[in-house]
Amino acid sequence: MTIPIRHKHNLPSAGRKLLKHAGNARILAFYGEMGAGKTTIIKVLCRLLGAVDIAVSPTFTLVNEYRTASGTPIYHIDFYRINNTDEVFDFGFEEYLSGNNYCFIEWPGLVEAFLPEETLKIRIRIGENDERFLDLP
Repeated sequence: MTIPIRHKHNLPSAGRKLLKHAGNARILAFYGEMGAGKTTIIKVLCRLLGAVDIAVSPTFTLVNEYRTASGTPIYHIDFYRINNTDEVFDFGFEEYLSGNNYCFIEWPGLVEAFLPEETLKIRIRIGENDERFLDLP
């Protein structure tokens, strides 16, 4: 399945389609080149899920935790700056995967072998005229 994003105003609709397609999956891994829009779509998903915090890229903090109005956590992890799996487990990566909370992961290549089988892997492609395409299994 592919979800096209032709303009930025299509982001909420694309986010709703992505969440619907995800179903019960709570771990979503985002693949795509630098500038493809991984953080942008995650910001939209957080808003749609009711996060009261503003989602920002966790490139330097590695993990951001956002809360919904009811206090439910949403985790946003960015492995761009991670060099080896020891660093991943030093900050307790597996704990973020063990609950039933949403966990959005950018640059998951290094940890792919450790992701649960039910992880939804999303590839973001850049098209012509600044379009984006979310490729889903």
